[in-house]
Amino acid sequence: MRLSDASVVIRPRPTWEAMDLGVLLSQRHRRLLMTSWAMVTLPVFALLTWAFWESPSLAVFIFWWLKPAFERLPLYILSKALFGETPTLKQALYQWPRLLKPQLLASLTWRRLSLSRSFLLPVVQLEGLAGEARQQRLQVLLQRDASAARWLTLIGVHLETALWIGLMAMFYLLLPQQVALDWSWQSLITAATQDWRWLEHLTNAFYALVLVVWEPIYVACGFSLYLNRRTVLEAWDIELVFRRLRQRLSSTAVALLLAVILLAPTGQSAWAAEPAPSPDSPRLLTQPLTSQAARDSIKAILDQPPFKNKETLTRYRFGEDNATPETSEDSNTPDWLKALFELFDSQRLGAIATLIEVMLWGTVIAAVGLLIWRYRDWLQAFVSRRQSPVKKAVPPMTQQAFGLNINRETLPADIAATAESLWQTQPREALGLLYRALLSHLLHDFNIALKEADTEGQVLERVAQLQQPALLNFSQNLTRHWQNMAYGHRLPAAHLQQELCEGWRALFGPGARR
Repeated sequence: MRLSDASVVIRPRPTWEAMDLGVLLSQRHRRLLMTSWAMVTLPVFALLTWAFWESPSLAVFIFWWLKPAFERLPLYILSKALFGETPTLKQALYQWPRLLKPQLLASLTWRRLSLSRSFLLPVVQLEGLAGEARQQRLQVLLQRDASAARWLTLIGVHLETALWIGLMAMFYLLLPQQVALDWSWQSLITAATQDWRWLEHLTNAFYALVLVVWEPIYVACGFSLYLNRRTVLEAWDIELVFRRLRQRLSSTAVALLLAVILLAPTGQSAWAAEPAPSPDSPRLLTQPLTSQAARDSIKAILDQPPFKNKETLTRYRFGEDNATPETSEDSNTPDWLKALFELFDSQRLGAIATLIEVMLWGTVIAAVGLLIWRYRDWLQAFVSRRQSPVKKAVPPMTQQAFGLNINRETLPADIAATAESLWQTQPREALGLLYRALLSHLLHDFNIALKEADTEGQVLERVAQLQQPALLNFSQNLTRHWQNMAYGHRLPAAHLQQELCEGWRALFGPGARR
């Protein structure tokens, strides 16, 4: 590993900045990372889906459990790319079976649910440590960045879930409206047959696609945390500075050496220029600084910060601590009481007193709030001066829905008979009359609030809340034919026209007003 070849700046960073570096590193190599992940994981997912077709939940659970085995490939690519040796896709796939050998069983069993998995994976894969050496290495690494690694895993779990649900919601929103009306999520969940099993495997496939995008980022963030921790422990940034300094000075070292040789005086003239003064020379004896003054100055400096930091502690103690041994032996104070007083010094006692004070004030505030809530009616009767609220005027019911006039006065006396007479010459008006009359009945007879901006699906949801199966089935059937005619210009067959009229008579009778 040559630090000078690193493609990123090696320096100590805060934990969140280090994870942000991992995100940027994964974005730089996202095509290789996502392609290699997809080529390794998607065939495994397809094989599990085929093998466990009758149990979709078991298939996606096994695929989720195998994630530590898949994460070794992105780590290999990132460790090579960091020092300018980015492998090709073929080279990465060729190395993946070899990467699975070290400690795979441990990664898939008792270490599977470790929240620091991405942070500790380089210890096994890149450093090749195992046993006691691995434990000692983990103790050093986890002294500082353990909480950040756990938060990375927790955030990753929530992000995976959010993206998974988002893909399923987007799939449902992209469905045609007619197909969405025919679906009932309750019937999908409670279905006992395998008609909808393909939908469960489809949602599992959405999870596999989410991992193609997120898992390389998760591995890169853990790898960047590991690099940041090693930078702090081993002072990689200082080592790089010395290496650059050595490279800078190596080119000028020869020139400096020649200059020193040429400029140095010849012979012994430089050594004999001036004799060294003896200890008894007048110049040394007349100096103001003496050895005792030097000692006093050094002692005064060492007694001051940062060499010596004095601190005053106040604590409770027994009076016989400073007494003579004879007096202390006669003391009858129990040892456990002395240990108790030594355990709680003044700072701890002050913190306990503050905590008790906060608890007492909280109790008083809670008691006052409870009294106010208990006698709120009495207080409102004698204290409140607010006038009784004025009833708001009820807005008039809408008379328009979907561009149709649903006022009862505009409907004929016999809805079914009028629709039957219009089927032959004006089928669109006949179907529109039935749907308009249905909306009028829902508005006036069942007090369903209709708005001009409501859709057909929203109207059916309000009809379902009435708990009337016959009305709901007729409304769904009529709405489906109405949408086919309004949006697809497809009219119902003759026998379906008669069924609609008979269904109307069975529910509402011949008239529009009852």
